Amino acid sequence: MATTADFKNGLCMKYNNDLYTILEFQHVKPGKGPAFVRTKLKSLSTGKIIDNTFNSGVKIEPVRIETRKYQYLFQDDSGYHFMNKENYEQTFLQEEMINAPQFLKEGNDVEIMFHAEEERPLACDLPPFVELEITYTEPGIKGDTATNATKPAKVETGAEVRVPLFINEGDRIKIDTRTASYSERVK
Repeated sequence: MATTADFKNGLCMKYNNDLYTILEFQHVKPGKGPAFVRTKLKSLSTGKIIDNTFNSGVKIEPVRIETRKYQYLFQDDSGYHFMNKENYEQTFLQEEMINAPQFLKEGNDVEIMFHAEEERPLACDLPPFVELEITYTEPGIKGDTATNATKPAKVETGAEVRVPLFINEGDRIKIDTRTASYSERVK
């Protein structure tokens, strides 16, 4: 058992019959009344983010999680298939468990979080940035770099991203998978 003094970002715990990970926390000691901890928790089963307040000293049940590197293979009716890079064991996940499935490309490396005691996959995180090629976009015009205007573009995985006007078909771009937005053009 642990207490609120053991809170840290990324800590996984059992709370309300579900697994939550701590995104943010703040210890608050008001001038009047007992201390408490404000937290922002993310459910590992649904992906929902909730705000919660714990009284200081409350006992929580931490859960041990392991993160393993996997390689994305393919997608079919049963889900997304991944292969462990160390022992070549395969596993598959549903789309809800992946943070940005629209940017998955065959051969991409991902990290899958497992419940250590139950050997059950909980979530899959892509790297913060992926490089993809533009397959379709309206042509750019020389000199279109002065404004922050954007246009839609389709990348090789089929996802649509807003890009600056100077990006053309065939360009490789870096995409932020956390916000699903354009980051920069890759040379």
